[in-house]
Amino acid sequence: MDCRNEEALVRRTLEGMPGVERLLFDLPQRLLTISHREVSADALEQALNSVGMKAQAVRDAAVSTTYRIENMDCPSEEKLIRSHLGAVEGIQDLDFDLAERTLSVKHLAQARAQMEQVLASIGMRAKEQTFGHTGPIEAAAVIPSSALQQQPTAAVSAPPIGERVTYRIENMDCPTEEALIRDRLGKLPGVTALDFNLMQRVLGVQHTLATSAPIEKALASIGMQAARQDMQTATTVLRIAKMDCPTEESLIRGKLQGMPGVQGMDFNLMQRTLTVRHTPDAIKPAVEAIESLGMEAEVQRTDEPRDAPVAAHKTNWWPMAVSGVAAVAAEGVYWVNDGNHWAVIVLALVSIFTGGLSTYKKGWIALKNLNLNMNALMAIAVTGGMAIGHWPEAAMVMFLFALAEVIEAKSLDRARNAIRGLMDLAPETATVRQADGSWTELPAKEVAKGAVVRVRPGERIALDGLITSGRSAINQAPITGESLPVEKAEGDQVFAGTINETGSFEYKVTAGASDSTLARIIHAVESAQGSRAPTQRFVDQFARVYTPAVFAVSVLVAVVPPLAFGGAWFDWVYKALVLLVIACPCALVISTPVTIVSGLAAAARRGILIKGGVYLEGGRKLKALALDKTGTLTHGKPEQTDFVPLIGEAQEVAAWAASLAARSDHPVSQAIARKANRDGIALHEVDDFAALPGRGVRGRVAGRMLHMGNHRLAQELGLSEATLQARLETLERQGKTAILLMDDATVLGIFAVADTVKETSREAVADLQALGVRTLMLTGDNQHTAAAIAAQVGISEARGDQLPEDKLKTIESLVGGEGQVGMVGDGINDSPALARADIGFAMGAAGTDTAIETADVALMDDDLRKIPAFIRLSRSTAAILTQNIVLALGIKAVFLALTFTGHATMWMAVFADMGASLLVVVNGLRLLKFKAA
Repeated sequence: MDCRNEEALVRRTLEGMPGVERLLFDLPQRLLTISHREVSADALEQALNSVGMKAQAVRDAAVSTTYRIENMDCPSEEKLIRSHLGAVEGIQDLDFDLAERTLSVKHLAQARAQMEQVLASIGMRAKEQTFGHTGPIEAAAVIPSSALQQQPTAAVSAPPIGERVTYRIENMDCPTEEALIRDRLGKLPGVTALDFNLMQRVLGVQHTLATSAPIEKALASIGMQAARQDMQTATTVLRIAKMDCPTEESLIRGKLQGMPGVQGMDFNLMQRTLTVRHTPDAIKPAVEAIESLGMEAEVQRTDEPRDAPVAAHKTNWWPMAVSGVAAVAAEGVYWVNDGNHWAVIVLALVSIFTGGLSTYKKGWIALKNLNLNMNALMAIAVTGGMAIGHWPEAAMVMFLFALAEVIEAKSLDRARNAIRGLMDLAPETATVRQADGSWTELPAKEVAKGAVVRVRPGERIALDGLITSGRSAINQAPITGESLPVEKAEGDQVFAGTINETGSFEYKVTAGASDSTLARIIHAVESAQGSRAPTQRFVDQFARVYTPAVFAVSVLVAVVPPLAFGGAWFDWVYKALVLLVIACPCALVISTPVTIVSGLAAAARRGILIKGGVYLEGGRKLKALALDKTGTLTHGKPEQTDFVPLIGEAQEVAAWAASLAARSDHPVSQAIARKANRDGIALHEVDDFAALPGRGVRGRVAGRMLHMGNHRLAQELGLSEATLQARLETLERQGKTAILLMDDATVLGIFAVADTVKETSREAVADLQALGVRTLMLTGDNQHTAAAIAAQVGISEARGDQLPEDKLKTIESLVGGEGQVGMVGDGINDSPALARADIGFAMGAAGTDTAIETADVALMDDDLRKIPAFIRLSRSTAAILTQNIVLALGIKAVFLALTFTGHATMWMAVFADMGASLLVVVNGLRLLKFKAA
């Protein structure tokens, strides 16, 4: 097993076996790691051998240790750990879970002490986790050969600590609610970790409790509407004979609301039915709760479980309208009567309790939990205003606050759902061929892998797949950001959400609706939206100090001047209430996430997948960018240009070379194999084939051990002499890559292969240099070829003869200098250098799982101009972040000064503060319309 053909064969053999969960291939080492449950390692070995794979299971020698690292929660720490542990001998694999702050290390036993010393030396507070094994087992299978004797090992995969539950919380959408939840659940014994994604309203809880009921009860106690997301939802229709008026509806709703597992209710009083959305185990307690009210509930129908629905943000505008009218009326009556009147008090109370009842409820919950959030501060300020007789002003403050909260929530929904709009691009149905040859329209999510789908001109493509017949021009802009349609024919890949422009074609489905490239892009961006950017961390920390500090100052302002200096109590209490309004940090804390989320969504729409705010912010600091040659600056599809046979018949030498080349998936080898195929050259059987990383390949052809590779391999074999070097240099100065076919004693022939430079590469390099980014090219090709290609694209520094470890050393030499360092590659062969760089860019990630999962920034097509666009987006993001923070803090500073001079009023303060919140949200949303210059 050493090329993609065998990998595909193994995948087809094993993926259909019950219990096989994951396959991880290492072709250079001929190693396959299988994560499995019910099926035994012996059965897996037997299945592999049945298709000609000489597999041998290896199950010992390596161990797995899992650490919890409290100060590891973002990709920068992961990179730091990966770069240091990667140099420790005996470490075989690292598996990071930043959300849970855990690191699982597969290693040889003797490496443990050094591993823990390294973690301590870089400041990582690592604590080993011990627990029983309950997860899947991993077995390794290796296909040995006489030329490559390996003894790889595999380890038992460690499960996470305790259980993880995930909730969707409809009323959790800003740091105020996060702080309240963190404070409440942090005190709950058995809760070990919390993971927040405010933009998606998702909370992950890791715990060691017997059930999740205490978590749900704690969330309900602070008014959080939490619905389990990690459990499927069923829908049950109950007939309740005694339910025929709103009184019974209110009674039942009050009883079921907040019950664990009850996620939604729909009442039909005319039919006396209640439809309950719930987790599978929640319907029995719900029925019992209804019967405890003296009503009989009969189950009429239960639908099959399905994924929990995502509720939209709904607003009831009538109470808001009543509150606004009452507040204005209270101001008018106050002005007409030149002071308070009983009608003023009534109108103010109507305004406050129609528009601000939810604020009072949330404020009371926060105060009970000793949490000074903005709802608590606003409730205190409004109550204080009423207490000192400022009724109209208290009403106006509450109305403006409630109105601003609604507008802000709607604006945040726009940012939150920006990327979700991409999902609407994929049609809900597909035309699928049936067993009898007929065509039927089916829901896309019901179409299985391997099905054949037909697409007509003008239709959107519903699922990922490979074209089996027909051709067309396809608009791939939703996935790759390409402005022009791409011609597709048999064997080409198509993506869900793209548009078929001209012809008709049929394609074979390669991924289900939930696993399409489009779905994975959306999932990756939503995960990135949940991660905290550096600026957001700073702002959150600042807000945690700022709010209690201003609250303390307001208390001192209310008490000290009257007691110490004889000041008027009402005047100083009023100033303290104004300070309370100013103490709300809403504009400040919301300024960062809305900007980062908008930037991530804008990038995704343009075919740039950014894996977190840390990279979006870091892009503006890029000062050096290393670029791989093949597939990055060039098309990555080289063609054979020259062939010089030195010994033997030309046809025979070409056949030997093609036989070796056909077994390799390297672009240069594939070019030689394609040329032989076009020339009709017959191939020989190859035994003992082995890839030689950075040098070439070898194998036994017709009983003769042959080597095919670059000049470095010739030097190792002692076959590099002056005349040969001169020939090679002549080819290399023309920008060609020279390949030698050799036996153990002599060079049999020379092949030359050339790759063409992309039309966009020179423009992209010039753009990068204009942005102040130093560019250098790293390639495994010889120095002459490297210099020739670099000259064509305008790169002044090129380094040839670079093995993967050489590229890694080059990146390490650049990291730590002025600014950040980026590396651009294919996401697979350049993985060590990509991981070590501050920002790793993977090219052509559409359809490539590895690149989407591992790269810091994945470019969905192979257009290098997206990197300058990314840098400009990063700089725009940084500028808007700065504007928002300055705006939020500036308004606070102005009103603090106005308060102490006696010029600020409560309604002015809330108007300015909520106005600032809306301004920073709107300013952040501008990134959704970002256009690269």
